[in-house]
Amino acid sequence: MLVVAMPDVCAGEMGPGVLVHGGAGDVDPARRSDHVDGCREAARAGFAVLRSGGSALDAAQAAARVLEDLPMFNAGTGAALTEEGTVEHDAALMEGTTLRAGGVAAVRGFKNPVDLARAVLEDGRHVLLVGDGAARFARAHSFEAVDEASLVTARAREALAKVLSGRGATGWAGGTIGAVARDGRGGVAAATSTGGTVGKRLGRVGDSPILGAGTLADDRACAVSATGDGEGILKVGLARVVALALERGEVAESVLVSALERMRERTGATGGLIVFTPAGRFAAARSTATMSWAVAGERGQDAGI
Repeated sequence: MLVVAMPDVCAGEMGPGVLVHGGAGDVDPARRSDHVDGCREAARAGFAVLRSGGSALDAAQAAARVLEDLPMFNAGTGAALTEEGTVEHDAALMEGTTLRAGGVAAVRGFKNPVDLARAVLEDGRHVLLVGDGAARFARAHSFEAVDEASLVTARAREALAKVLSGRGATGWAGGTIGAVARDGRGGVAAATSTGGTVGKRLGRVGDSPILGAGTLADDRACAVSATGDGEGILKVGLARVVALALERGEVAESVLVSALERMRERTGATGGLIVFTPAGRFAAARSTATMSWAVAGERGQDAGI
């Protein structure tokens, strides 16, 4: 499949706004409207934060939290299951002014990993916490653990059963979620959250919580969130490739297409990208059949897949 850019509405100058994705893949046509509606809800929630005076970081977190709570996406509730039938979340959050960032990986038993990532960011001692250490940090910062069974949906169990029997793909059609935002001061931020691949080994960490791979924000370049084949995204450092090109002054749409083409040529991996620049330029591209998205800002709203 050729890499394709998103519709024209998803390539322009917005000013303050929020752009989200619901994951690159091939969503069943019967479910596509639900995915678009979910992205639209998330973008609106993020923009509401901006309108009330919140920062790009606040907006990206709020938008990602909405998507984590919608079970059709591979994040938060309803995320992909490990080979043991458990949920292990990865998430990261970064703001571009001071490069503050926080992430968690392979963490179990918490509903909104993007909120844990924000707590790591605010704590400031480390950037990324994993597994039991991330869970211990969460409890120490008053996050309430949930029954892990409450995060598992019937659809996730069905997907795992197909993978374990050799009848299904490890990718998730409405996969990894992400949000990028630009506030009225020109600051940018990015958030990415995922359950990873279906049937993954315990402890597997994908690209989403890795800065420069699945998530990156830098006021000198852009905020970027990636989705797709995590191993491929990690190998090429996809988010960093995009940010460096934009810092050099290249055109956002061309940069995204070129980055996805390069990743496919080198690794065979497919995926999608969204970006927001400090100047208010936003763009998205995918090399998969679908990637749900929505944008909301001062100049309007739109969504698609």
